[in-house]
Amino acid sequence: MTAERNPWPALGALIAGFSLIVLDMTVVAVANPVVMEELEAGVSEVIWVTSAYLLAYAAPLLFTGRLGDRFGPKNVYLSGLVVFTLASLWCGMADSIDMLIAARVVQGLGAALMTPQTMAMITQIFPADKRGAAMGVWGGSAGVSMLLGPVVGGLLVDSAGWEWIFLINVPIGVLAFALAWRLLPTLPTRSQTLDPLGILLSCAGMFLLVYGLQEGNSKDWSAGIWSVIAAGLLVLTLFVVTQARNTREPLLLLSLFRDRNFTLANIGIAAMGAAVTAMTVPSYFYLQGVRGLSSMESALIFAPLAILTGAFSPIIGKKSDKAHPRTFTTIGFVLFAVTIVAYSVLMADPDSPLWMFSATAALTGIGNGMAWGPLGAIATRNLPVHQAGAGSGVYNTNRQLGAVLGSAGVGALFANRIETHLPQLAGSGAHLEGSASAVPSVVHEPYSTALSETGLLPVLFLVLGALACSLFLRFPPPEPEGNSANAAPHKVEDAV
Repeated sequence: MTAERNPWPALGALIAGFSLIVLDMTVVAVANPVVMEELEAGVSEVIWVTSAYLLAYAAPLLFTGRLGDRFGPKNVYLSGLVVFTLASLWCGMADSIDMLIAARVVQGLGAALMTPQTMAMITQIFPADKRGAAMGVWGGSAGVSMLLGPVVGGLLVDSAGWEWIFLINVPIGVLAFALAWRLLPTLPTRSQTLDPLGILLSCAGMFLLVYGLQEGNSKDWSAGIWSVIAAGLLVLTLFVVTQARNTREPLLLLSLFRDRNFTLANIGIAAMGAAVTAMTVPSYFYLQGVRGLSSMESALIFAPLAILTGAFSPIIGKKSDKAHPRTFTTIGFVLFAVTIVAYSVLMADPDSPLWMFSATAALTGIGNGMAWGPLGAIATRNLPVHQAGAGSGVYNTNRQLGAVLGSAGVGALFANRIETHLPQLAGSGAHLEGSASAVPSVVHEPYSTALSETGLLPVLFLVLGALACSLFLRFPPPEPEGNSANAAPHKVEDAV
């Protein structure tokens, strides 16, 4: 006999593992110089410590989302957590750069198995009209973890060594596994055949596209890089064509995009991922290169962003359940865009008050809190529960693609602005890779101008996101239980 339980503890168990994999997207950046020195690696090699993780994470998300529908989100999540935790141990024990990169690939695969299951399970265990609050907590944890990465990384590198940015995952991963084993419900699965051709084309296309965007700036956007990007787009186009013709069990359910809100939410989350990634690069370069702050000090300047994102996400998420979908999301994107302009103005002056960065970061946190959670709730609101994994895979793929696009775009624009304002620095090692070292005071003004102009790029992404959010449709009234596949969640039951 089973007893129905509150789904919130299950959400806490999911976030314990999910926060780890998001944190590992940004935690490594601050350790790059130390890793280079201790493992005797070059810049191009150490950058692959991050690139390998992101590639292995992003490429299979469409496929891993469907695995949850087939084998159960709890089973796939636990499997991914085991892979991620063991790979973290391998990373911490690596004695060469090649071994570390290989371990990061495996770690990324574990993350890819876990991520879609978190969102899919929230969709299934929370009722549609309560999902906003849950997605707010989930989205807020993602935003906070991403922003805390440099802070956590700096603390561990300075106090214990670079290995501990990975080894710390092991005890946390074990605890997260125990919580998930005990608290996550075993949900119904759906018998279906996997689509081998779709899996091959989606993974290959995503790999080529993400690789091209990610490596474009470091390879000066050569003809070879553009060929890789074009090949990725071609393979993904072929993938969509084959999915449209697949009358049995397609990997990508194109019918999902008939839901206007689902489509617009995917545009919104891609824009959000791009804006957050593009925002941090010029800001950290200004704080470290112009103002002479350490990595840790720079991260602490933006601490209000992480704190208020985490604080506002669940509050806004709960309120968004009863509000029009466009209300909080559009305001959040617009507020975020306004703060981006404020950062640009501050970076134009080499002597701007640092407290104003923190104050602006607090407003950015409020804007983030209005977007992360509600977007996830809107994307899944009308999904049938048996398509939760498929929808989650698409949503998280777009989030990752947006982040890669933002990184590539800001890298290219920064190089262009440096060439315009400081041609003497162009090609002299002032790249985005690695840490930003202090620049000579004599070039502070043109360097600040270059960063200020680069810092405006996220506004383009945020305007696109705001336009998408302004087109959301009002949620339909909830149907009586039993009349709709999405009218009520599955019961959260005690694990047997």
